[in-house]
Amino acid sequence: MNGVSIRKRSTLYRKSAATIRWLHIYLSMLGFTALMFFSLTGITLNHPTWFGASEQRIVDEDGQLPVDWMEEDSAAGINQLMIAEHLRQEHSLRGRVTEFETSEFDVMVVFKSPGYAADVFINRDDGRYTVTTITSGVVSIMNDLHKGRDSGPGWSILIDASAVILMLFSISGFALLLYLKRRRLNGIVVATLGTIAMIAVWGIWVH
Repeated sequence: MNGVSIRKRSTLYRKSAATIRWLHIYLSMLGFTALMFFSLTGITLNHPTWFGASEQRIVDEDGQLPVDWMEEDSAAGINQLMIAEHLRQEHSLRGRVTEFETSEFDVMVVFKSPGYAADVFINRDDGRYTVTTITSGVVSIMNDLHKGRDSGPGWSILIDASAVILMLFSISGFALLLYLKRRRLNGIVVATLGTIAMIAVWGIWVH
């Protein structure tokens, strides 16, 4: 009876180890691109001047809208969609409209996407407006994607999913270590030292 019990435990042990190993391998493949992207952009965020992320291209333009577009409907106000889409097509603006503010004298419209911003100021008296477009390079776009800035709900979901995958990848790696008797203690010691080092850096140089 004891022999049967031991064999069952041994079989369960091998199956669980194989399952965790399989999970760890395929989580690493699934999260490979996300891990490389967020690791790389962690460096570019920490050292923006190294890679030209602070460089920007600024373009100023102007134009004019029909004055009657500036008139407010008593129920709906100014037709924001019509104005925003006209500006987008006229000046090849991109990104989402993140601000549309109306005052007695002017209207401000802001378009944003990662590494990109366009500010539009419209004079309500005569319909004349100015457009200031600020465009950054690839590194700045990547940095904004890392932070989820102006990247929309779809990218936000991707960030959350990537975080979950990478956490599961780390947990499965730690769990796999527990099956390696010869390396178990050393691995736990290294993980503990890494945790202590991180807390120490925060406590000494940041806190």
